[in-house]
Amino acid sequence: LVHVVRGFESDAAPHPEGSVDPLRDAKVLELELILADLGTVERRIEKLAANIKKARKPEDEAEHALFLRLREALEAETPLREASLAPEEVHRLRGYALLSGKPMLLVANLGEGDMKDAAGALERSGLAELARRPGLAACAVSAPIEAEMVDLAPSDAQAFRDDLGLAEPGLDRVIRSTYELLGLVSFLTAGEDECRAWTIRRGTRAQAAAGAIHSDIERGFIRAQVVSFEDLVAAGSIAACRERGTLRLEGRDYVVKDGDVIEF
Repeated sequence: LVHVVRGFESDAAPHPEGSVDPLRDAKVLELELILADLGTVERRIEKLAANIKKARKPEDEAEHALFLRLREALEAETPLREASLAPEEVHRLRGYALLSGKPMLLVANLGEGDMKDAAGALERSGLAELARRPGLAACAVSAPIEAEMVDLAPSDAQAFRDDLGLAEPGLDRVIRSTYELLGLVSFLTAGEDECRAWTIRRGTRAQAAAGAIHSDIERGFIRAQVVSFEDLVAAGSIAACRERGTLRLEGRDYVVKDGDVIEF
């Protein structure tokens, strides 16, 4: 889930609550998600209790015990992403779309003046501290700045960002923050016909990463030729990387890193 919270003042568009407080707004939505989940959990508990009266199936009893724990956490205003669930319990709950169990990215929509110290603005608002809780992350954008850059040529947009001290466009920051929150990385394959990025879980080993491209490549895995994106750009070609010694051979247990360029 992505929650965009307002972090700017505007006389032309007063905040409906009377004051700008992104931390308050984030907590209000969190409570709404918890209450929505509580309704879902209570309905499931009622149905399971009825099923258990008819036939005491072990799977129903196990699920009933799990949902009682969920209700206890929700009634304490604890989101389910903090409920310390075992992996098999998380898998059991996947079909219920419980909202407070989903990772959430808090995107602070800041004024132009705050973007030069976006990290400081997140700290001062309290969002940075909130985002240190499990399953949460925060990043900052400024919608007016992004809107101004839409019609600019790439070079002019980059100059505008440089003037504001911004390393990348707001959309890139949101995507990067999302990948970090979800524990994802990208590796790349490059050839004459195409260059492509493949998304995998952080910590994936080379043979399993090969399966992201095709199961046949995973089954027939022998080795991987690996070079970092930065080294490839600096050298100019795979052949030049081989000459420089930055191209290396890795086995099936190599843990793929973000930005690796790989030939399996």
